[in-house]
Formats: sequence, C-alpha cells, structure tokens
Amino acid sequence: MKLNYKRTFFVGFAFLSICAFWEVYEGIVPKMLEGTFGLGETKVGAIMAIDNVLALFLLPIVGAISDKVNTRIGRRMPFILGGTLMAAAFILILPIADYQGNFILFMVALAVVLLAMASYRSPAVALMPDVTPKPLRSKANAIINLMGTLGGVYALLMTLLLYKDDGSVNLPVFISVVAIMILSLIFLMVTINENKLSKIAKEEEKAFYLENDMLKEGLKEEQESKEDSHSLDSSEEKMPADVKRSFAFIMASIFLWFFAYNAVKTAFSRYADRVWGYSGGTYTFPLMVAMGAALVSYFPIGIISNKIGRKKTIIAGILLMTFSYLCGFLINQATPLINVVFACTGIGWAAINVNSYPMVVEMCKCADTGKYTGYYYTFSMSAQIITPIVSGFLMEKIGVYTLFPYALVFSIASLCTMLFVKHGDSIIQVKKEEEA
Repeated sequence: MKLNYKRTFFVGFAFLSICAFWEVYEGIVPKMLEGTFGLGETKVGAIMAIDNVLALFLLPIVGAISDKVNTRIGRRMPFILGGTLMAAAFILILPIADYQGNFILFMVALAVVLLAMASYRSPAVALMPDVTPKPLRSKANAIINLMGTLGGVYALLMTLLLYKDDGSVNLPVFISVVAIMILSLIFLMVTINENKLSKIAKEEEKAFYLENDMLKEGLKEEQESKEDSHSLDSSEEKMPADVKRSFAFIMASIFLWFFAYNAVKTAFSRYADRVWGYSGGTYTFPLMVAMGAALVSYFPIGIISNKIGRKKTIIAGILLMTFSYLCGFLINQATPLINVVFACTGIGWAAINVNSYPMVVEMCKCADTGKYTGYYYTFSMSAQIITPIVSGFLMEKIGVYTLFPYALVFSIASLCTMLFVKHGDSIIQVKKEEEA
C-alpha cells in the first residue's frame, strides 16, 4: 500500500490556509498591541492567549460535532467552508483598526476571527486521517505539515515585503493572507470529494491487512491486549487502561512541548528586536530558515518514522528542540549561528509534529477521529493559553533573557513524559517493511 501523494497534497490546502493566518497573527498582532495600543508584556501575553482559551472549549466540541455530521460535501467540509469565509471577512478589519488606533474595533474583529478559526481547525486537521489508511498517516501528516509550512513561509515573505512598523496601515499584509486562504479553500473544494475518499481509505486499509494476512492478527490484538494500536468500532467500548496511560502521557508531552515552543513563538518578534537587533519585518529571517529546514525534512521524517517508529522520532525531535533553546539563551547578539540554531529548531519541530497527531488518533476508534483531534488541541491550546502570560510576566518583571531558559525547562519535561508513552506507534507498517 502506497500513500496517494496527490490526494494528500490537496487535503493539505486546509492546513496551509490555517498556518498562513497564524504566522501573521503571532508575528504582527503582538507588535500592534504593544506599539499602537501601548500594552505591556503581560497584557499582550494575555490577549494572545484568547485564541487558545476559545480553542480549549470549541475545538473538542466542534470536532465531536463534525464526527456526526453527514452532508453532501462531507463531515468536515461544511466547517472548513464556513469558518474560512467568516475569518477572511474580519481579518481585513484588523489593520484598519490598528491604523485608526481603535482598540474596541480591533478587539471585536479579533474575537470574530478567532471564533471563526476555532470553528474549522479540528475538522480541517481531522480530514487527513479520514481519507488516509492508518499505516500511512505519519507519511501523510508529513505532507500536511509541509503544506502548512508553505503557508507559513508565504506569510513570512509577505510580512517581510509589506509590513511596516512606523505606524503605516498594514492592510496589504492581511490582504495577502486572505487571498491565500480563499485560494486554498477553492483548491480544496474543487479537488477533494470527502465522502468518496473516506470510503476509498477504509477499503485500502482493509485490503492492506488482508493482503498481508494480518487482519485476524490485528483484530485479535485489539480485543485481547490493545497493544501497538487501539481502534474500536463500538462507541460504547472504553479505552483499555494501558492505552489510557499512554494517552495521558502523550497528552502531557503535547502540553509541555507547546508550553516551551509557543512561549518562544509568541515573544520572538519582540525578543529578536530587543536582544538581537532585528527591526521591522527582519525578525522573519530566522523563522524562514526554520521553516525551510522543516520543508526539506518533512518527507524524510515521514519515512524514518515508518522505519524506527513514531515515538523514537519524536524523542529525537525533542532533543533537537532542547538543544535549540539552550543555544538561543547563549546567543546574545545577531550572528549567522542563529540561522543554524533555527534550522535545528525547524527539523526538531517537524519530527514532533509529523508523528504526535498520528499517535493520538491511532489510539482512538475511527468514529471518534474528530473528538480526539479536539483533545489533541485541548492540551496544546491549554499550554498556549498559559505560557504567553507566564513567559510574558517573567520577561516583564525579571528580564527578556528569561525566555529561552523557560522554554528549555519545559522541553526537558516533555522528554521525560514522552518516555512513558507505549502505544500509538506505526508498528504494523514497521514490521511489514522489516520482513520485506
């Protein structure tokens, strides 16, 4: 069984549009809040956490609702369509309110945008496992993350070319993001027949097990020990205790590595200005290096994951991220070494992202993909609610140099919890390739 790269590429347009928006949001909105509206680090961190508060409640609910939706265009597509159009309309108000110095209008528009984005993130992410057989989901997630990274690179380039921090209206930057969101939606709607592809994916998965004489063995493992993967068909069945422990530990790991990463991501544009002397949109250079490194590493990481397993690949990624945070703390001025460090950051984060989500949905039954996608985002967003506030407080009260040591501590903690995860790996595919 081989991954349909063309199909996965088109599915990835949903994630591309999401990442394009979040790159601009995390880079420019904090600068607007601080520069135009004069807010301190702690207040900026609190406002930047609003999207995560909304997501904490909405993503599991919307994901579970989308599991039960049945329309002519699919379970996930209605949410992607409606959410994208609503977000696109209100995104354009943000730079206008910023230029006018109208804080109330800015916050109202931001609230609507964040609600709209939260309304379709879980369905957009759940679309990939819906149309991809289980053994191929790490490879598929590599393609999805590659598409997301392309969206981020596009947004960073537009920021570099169009953003002005001298009080000028920054409408062109936001227009460029809205344009890519609408184009991505059109490509997705035209190329992906969700209902048809979901049926094809299930047939391919069943054929894979039958062809390799693993169907009976797989069913036996599911009912007796639930080792390696957990895939239930009955909504009344509960997750076995050993799988539940693994699920708890991977959720803790997700929480901790996002606690580290999002603190750096949210504060980076300001940290780069103050410590390394970047100005305007030039803070995007290290971020583009990280994204470029991630782009070239996604596909190899997907292959490596199928060879050595998802867990080992994630652990390697955490070690790279930990190394990057340590180097970030040690570098106190602009230097070419920053680009090397951020290349490691991109590769490490790619290794984590390619494999963590497939491990989560591997532990759930097929009918609950949307709900468990929501759980994944509940824990990641919980971290992203708290960490901008805490890290912002430390930066404001103690000093900006606390940012990278802060991230280092929580990255090491995520490594410790990940060591206890025993389920969700791509074991069947690994065994098959070893036997071949």
